[in-house]
Amino acid sequence: MAAVTSALIAIAGVVLGWIAIEIACKPCLEKGREAIDRSLDPDYDPDDDEIRVPINPPNHDLQEQLNPRPDHDSSIAAVSSATPIKAV
Repeated sequence: MAAVTSALIAIAGVVLGWIAIEIACKPCLEKGREAIDRSLDPDYDPDDDEIRVPINPPNHDLQEQLNPRPDHDSSIAAVSSATPIKAV
């Protein structure tokens, strides 16, 4: 009888643990389940989704500093071409 009681308590613990995880991680689990459902749906077309805006939009000032336009005078390019690096 003690073994049956222990087994029932263990099963109840597993069920309560599963419910706690489902409640705590509900948003993440829902997104994952939606992604799985979409990937298994043969009628799903990714081109029908609306375009999402990136969370971190690109910083155009930083990109211009790293890749200056040829007609744009850059002080970084002038300094780097004026001072050669010598090997020691």
